[in-house]
Amino acid sequence: MPLHMLQDKPNKPLAGVANVIAIAAGKGGVGKSTLTVNLAHALRKEGFSVGVLDADLYGPSIRRMLPEEQMPTQKGDKFYPALSSGIKTMSISFFRKNNESTAVRAPVANGVIQQFISQVDWGVLDYLLIDFPPGTGDIQLTLAQKGQILAALLITTPQEVAIMDVRKAAHLFEQVNIPILGIVENMSYYQPSPSLQPAYLFGRGGGERLAQELGVPFLGEIPIDPEICACGDAGRALYQSDLELSPLAERFQVLAKATVAHAMSLQRSEQKGLSSFELTWKEMP
Repeated sequence: MPLHMLQDKPNKPLAGVANVIAIAAGKGGVGKSTLTVNLAHALRKEGFSVGVLDADLYGPSIRRMLPEEQMPTQKGDKFYPALSSGIKTMSISFFRKNNESTAVRAPVANGVIQQFISQVDWGVLDYLLIDFPPGTGDIQLTLAQKGQILAALLITTPQEVAIMDVRKAAHLFEQVNIPILGIVENMSYYQPSPSLQPAYLFGRGGGERLAQELGVPFLGEIPIDPEICACGDAGRALYQSDLELSPLAERFQVLAKATVAHAMSLQRSEQKGLSSFELTWKEMP
């Protein structure tokens, strides 16, 4: 499907979306997309309607992990998202051939992102998760400016090299007045069996220390587990039935419940005028 560059229209972007959550890290390789997909499945299991916007134009992977049962469609100047296991999805990968790169400069990339925000009709959603690309550049600023983001969920791995970049992402959101929903530490440890002690391959406690430093909630640890990788590669959820959850799937359910609780708290604060989360953006010096 070709993605035509259309002029901005005066429609109401994200009109039916109750909560827009950014999933970000400031760097690649920490598992943002994997966590986004599993959080989307967990929110669905909690009974919420969910959409996922893959905003990583240069390295999209959401389509692989959320294979579509229904392709996105276009009618006039509006796009309608794909559907995967009840989750609405949109990604640049729907508009490129397999293994074809998105070799475009920043102005074109920003135009695509603005189209995804203003011209995709998501319908009525409880949660729209935006899988942010790595870095703190043009695309991230466009998303912050245009995306009506309620809060950002920051993902890190335990080692200091990763935390350095997540601090920069936190600073970006601070600059545009988007609150941090919390910190999740991914790839926290490896535990081959419950009878063995976990091995902290990349250090220990970095995510929790970062949360304390930023004064935001620490929402938990996600271990390194081959099942997470296998499910992502196969495009299936950690659980596909209503049977008892595995300990691994339960971690994502706990994360989903914490996400909902903190999002509701932010919404209540906004409604009561306790603090302002209105997006204010200006060009960085």
